[in-house]
Amino acid sequence: MEANTINASTLAKMFLAGAKNLESKKEWINELNVFPVPDGDTGTNMTMTIMSAAKEVSALEQVDMKTLAKAIQSGSLRGASGNSGVILSQLLRGFTKAIKEVDQVDVDVLCEALQRAVETAYKAVMKPKEGTILTVAKGAADKALELVDTTDDIVYFIDEVIKEADYVLGMTPDMLPVLKQAGVVDSGGQGLVVVMQGAYDCLLGKEVDYTIETESGSGNVAKTAPEAEAEIKYGYCTEFIIVLDKPLTEAQEQEYKGYLESIGDSIVVVADDEIVKTHVHTNDPGLAIQKALTHGSLSKIKIDNMREEHQERLLKDAEKAVAQQAEEKKTEEETPASAEPEKEMGFVAVSIGEGLNEIFKELGVDYMIEGGQTMNPSTEDVLGAIAKVPAKTVFVLPNNKNIILAANQAASLCEDKEVIVLPTKTIPQGITALINFIPEQSAKENEDRMIEELSNVKTGQVTYAVRDTVIDDKEIHEGDYMGIGDAGILAVNTDIQTVFLDMIAEMVDEDSAIVSIYYGADVTEEDAEALAAAVGEKFADLEVELQMGGQPVYYYIASVE
Repeated sequence: MEANTINASTLAKMFLAGAKNLESKKEWINELNVFPVPDGDTGTNMTMTIMSAAKEVSALEQVDMKTLAKAIQSGSLRGASGNSGVILSQLLRGFTKAIKEVDQVDVDVLCEALQRAVETAYKAVMKPKEGTILTVAKGAADKALELVDTTDDIVYFIDEVIKEADYVLGMTPDMLPVLKQAGVVDSGGQGLVVVMQGAYDCLLGKEVDYTIETESGSGNVAKTAPEAEAEIKYGYCTEFIIVLDKPLTEAQEQEYKGYLESIGDSIVVVADDEIVKTHVHTNDPGLAIQKALTHGSLSKIKIDNMREEHQERLLKDAEKAVAQQAEEKKTEEETPASAEPEKEMGFVAVSIGEGLNEIFKELGVDYMIEGGQTMNPSTEDVLGAIAKVPAKTVFVLPNNKNIILAANQAASLCEDKEVIVLPTKTIPQGITALINFIPEQSAKENEDRMIEELSNVKTGQVTYAVRDTVIDDKEIHEGDYMGIGDAGILAVNTDIQTVFLDMIAEMVDEDSAIVSIYYGADVTEEDAEALAAAVGEKFADLEVELQMGGQPVYYYIASVE
């Protein structure tokens, strides 16, 4: 088969085929996760992300490149789940930027799309690591650049690009020792190759079931600047929405963001084809407003003097009064009678397990997202939770390192509230953060203190191995109990109590004072009490606290502080 171009209708079918291929192989991809724990989720997260976009694509009544690009971008962005899902959504976002203004995709357009995909994804990750999905994507893009001037045959072009992606995937164990030790390739990279292969098979005429039955959402594209410095350098928190006269080009968006960086910091720019949400800390809000007016009209202007608490309170009171007046005019459907009055600060937390959920609620969490180790919530899930919290500033506690990227993405998309994502990687870190919250202090003061306290918490989790492997020079067999710490596997044994005690021994030091134990759904209270007693006996200088967590998968979660 030979062809020079791909139209929008064919590209839509290719995308759906790629999504379905990933869905069919998600469990196999899950099994490629380095750690042999029963919550392997790379395949699941990537599938949730791409199927969210696939549903929007399948719902299109009329397909052209612009509507196709928007459906893929918006669906994947809001459906993004887990780190692998967020990175996939960014790859798709960059890809669609290059195709949305053309009628046909040829090798030149496809090459540019792959370059944009890689560029966008690398920018989205604070510390890109080679040997991952990013490396595989870059390998494909580099091959495309090598071939673009040698052929017009897009079928041959795609075939060669996929072969290179698969070759780079095979090299990932040489880039990440942990992959080689476990005897697997990178699971995210494998997922990407599966998507590409599915799309290519469709192009060749392979019969595919395009039926899509998943949840999805739609949203804007986010770009986030680095976090604001602890010391207030720029006094005015300035927010507004630009109603665009016409969509910004990539160059215009970068120039606008660059200008804001020249006059302030703590910059957030959220842009789509119709609006640009802007947040900046600056000493001259007028300059930001003047610049914004060159691109369209302004709405929802908000300026707070961060150095003057009294003035800040007055402004917030005024905003509250306006909001209350607006709420009174809404219909009963828009404003439920049960809605709570707005408060200054609130919390969203990710957790699973009756006991853990209750602990978080008692500590002041307004809305719980069911999820965590066994199911990473999507960007859309986090956005929905934020919307349900009646507070001007909402703290989000991901409580899992694999949820932080999705939470940050949700924060960037939220337009009507200040959202602060605390980088809590474990349940105990989330609990510690809440314990250190002081309602009388500002959001910034609380953010700084809570983040600082996270470093004082060590977390250990006990689960079982689902396959044989070697990790951290420890030989692991299917069915073994494993004690997993913040940086890797701390203990392995066929006896669960032995594993727990060995894990704690690796976690404690001369400054340790308290061991908190949360037992899971598969542990009896009697067994948990026996284990706590054994900990108290072996570590006599430590205070031991035992609580029912009710979490699945992990028999015990423990913290040492």
